[in-house]
Amino acid sequence: MVRKILQPFYTAYVLCIFLATLFVVLPFYLVLSVPNNKKCRKIMWVVSRIWATVWLWLVGMPVRKYGAAPYNGRYVVVANHVSYLDPIVIFNTIPWYFRPLAKKELKKVPIFGFIYGQMALLVDRSSTYSRAKSMRLMWRAIKHECSIFIYPEGTFNETEEMMAAFYDGAFRLAINTGVPVLPIIFPDTKERWHYSAWWKLWPGKNRAYILEPISVKGLTQSDLSLLKEKTRAIMSEKMSAVTAVI
Repeated sequence: MVRKILQPFYTAYVLCIFLATLFVVLPFYLVLSVPNNKKCRKIMWVVSRIWATVWLWLVGMPVRKYGAAPYNGRYVVVANHVSYLDPIVIFNTIPWYFRPLAKKELKKVPIFGFIYGQMALLVDRSSTYSRAKSMRLMWRAIKHECSIFIYPEGTFNETEEMMAAFYDGAFRLAINTGVPVLPIIFPDTKERWHYSAWWKLWPGKNRAYILEPISVKGLTQSDLSLLKEKTRAIMSEKMSAVTAVI
């Protein structure tokens, strides 16, 4: 009952802080978006990481990290997707520069869509051409720029499973580039900002579990399904374990 009464006020507070802090960093993004190069994108990532950390603290949703993100080399980072909060929490969780893969629809979100779109590689999942192009861009980014972050479920997991079925893209990319897969679990973001409605916000901690990297050494595209299901099993097992302790 208390939550039902207070939630609208908390949601209003969160949205006000969200917009106020975004307007503070917006000029930086506008300036940095003009050159559209690696150096500027990296500075944008630094600004985004600072903004995400400050905003999460101000609204009472701090991130507590378990496990260490390895610094040796580049990775295809994958995480579960259950909340609107996930694209923000990931910037606080990963301590080194990366570029996310995002749906092109995200650019329609006022202000935030513009900012996120400056760093993200956008894809139209309904277009075969767009998916193929995004794969080429991700391959190029890993080879010449940074790690890539992907939600292998593609969208919110609305199933009863710990993890919805994974798409092939992240694992095809890892095998093609020879870089390890780095799984991350967010077990609490759904409780902080539920995917069913934009106004379902509530404060509390956000745990982030950084799991051991999964090597793709010696794998070929014929091993794609095996790698995909191995990653899903590891993430599902961890999600089940950390959810059970709450």
